[in-house]
Amino acid sequence: MKSKLIAIALLTFTASLIVYLPTAASLRAPLVPVQPIAPAPPVSPAKIQVVFALDTTGSMGGLIQAAKDKIWSIATTMASAQPAPVIEVGLVAYRDRGDAYVTRVVDLSSDLDSVYATLMDFRAEGGGDAPESVNQALDDAVNRVSWSKDPGTYRVIFLVGDAPGHMDYQDDVKYPATLRAATARGIVVNTIRCGNAPETESQWRQIAALTQGKYFSVEQGGSAIAIATPFDADLARLSRELDDTRLFYGDEAAKEKFAAKQSATDKLHAEADSATRARRAAFNAMASGALNQFGENDLVADVVAGRVELEAVAPASLPAPLRAMAPQERQALVKDQAEKREAIQAEIKALADRRDSYLAEEVSKKDDAATSLDYQVFEAVRAQAGKLGLEYSEAPKL
Repeated sequence: MKSKLIAIALLTFTASLIVYLPTAASLRAPLVPVQPIAPAPPVSPAKIQVVFALDTTGSMGGLIQAAKDKIWSIATTMASAQPAPVIEVGLVAYRDRGDAYVTRVVDLSSDLDSVYATLMDFRAEGGGDAPESVNQALDDAVNRVSWSKDPGTYRVIFLVGDAPGHMDYQDDVKYPATLRAATARGIVVNTIRCGNAPETESQWRQIAALTQGKYFSVEQGGSAIAIATPFDADLARLSRELDDTRLFYGDEAAKEKFAAKQSATDKLHAEADSATRARRAAFNAMASGALNQFGENDLVADVVAGRVELEAVAPASLPAPLRAMAPQERQALVKDQAEKREAIQAEIKALADRRDSYLAEEVSKKDDAATSLDYQVFEAVRAQAGKLGLEYSEAPKL
C-alpha cells in the first residue's frame, strides 16, 4: 500500500514538472523586443513637368502671342487633375545659326510668374531659310533641363514650330539620338505643327512617334481659344490684391530670389492684359497654384500652417516692415494679412467658377473647338498623364 502511494506521488510530481518546465524555460528565455511598425514613407505629390520648345523665328509671331495668351490656361488645365499635381514649366526658344541666338533655355520651375516674365520678352525674329535648329532645341530640352527622376512624374516636351530641322549640320546631335535618351528617361515629346508645310508634318510625325508622343497640327496663328469674359477685370484686380498679402522671409540668398519673383510679378501686372491676369488668378486659386502664388518662404502661409513660429524667426530674416515692430504688432499684422488673404481667395474662387461657366457656354457655340490648340494639348495630356494615375475631366480650362 505504501509503495502504491509513493508511486502515485512520483507520477504526480513528474506530471507537474512536465507542465512547469516549459513555463519556467519561457521565463528564463530573453524577451524578444517587439519591433515597432515603421511609419509609411511620405507620399510625394504628383508632379507634371512640361517644357515648351518654341520656334521664335519671324513667321511665328501669331503662335508666340498665343503662347503668351494661353500658357496660364494650359497650366490650369494640367493642374485640374486628381490628385492635384505640382506644376513645373520650362521653355526653350529656338531659331537658327546666324540669328541673334540659336537657343535660349529657361529651366523648369514652379515659379510660373518668372517663367512667364521671360516668355513675355520672346519676339518673332530671324529665320530666313526654311529649316531651323530643331536638333539643338530638342537636345537642350532633354539635356539642359532639370528633369525629375521620380518615375511617377509626367515629363513632357511640346515642340512647336512651322519648319523642319536642319539635318545637314555636321556638329549637332540628331534628333533620333536625342529622343532615344528622352525615352530612356521617360520624357514624352509631342509635336505641334503650325501652318501646313508637308516637310514639317513628316518630320514632326516621326519625332512624336519616336517617344510615343502625339502629333497634331494647328493654324499658323495657333488656333487657340481666347475669349474675354465680364469677370476678367475683377479677377485681375483681386489677383494683384492677393499678391500684396505676400510677406517673404529668409536669408540674403532667399531675399534675392524673392525680389526676382516680385519683379516678375510686377512686370506681369504692368504689361499683361486683364484676360491673361484673370487666367493667372484662376491657376493660382487651385491647389497646384499656391506655390506660384506665394513662393516657398511666405511668412503668412508658414505661420498659418504651423510650419514656423513667428517668435522663432530671427529679426534679420523678417520682411522689412516687420523688423522694427514689437512682437505683438508682428502677430497682429500677420493675422490681418491671413484674414485678408482668405477673403480675397474666396472672392477669386467664386469669380473663377462663374468665369468657367461663362466660357463653357461660349465654347459650346463653336464648331471648331476640338481642333483648337487648347483641346489638342488637353487630349494629349489627359491620355499620357492618365497612364501615371492622373485623372482629368472632359474639357480643358480656358
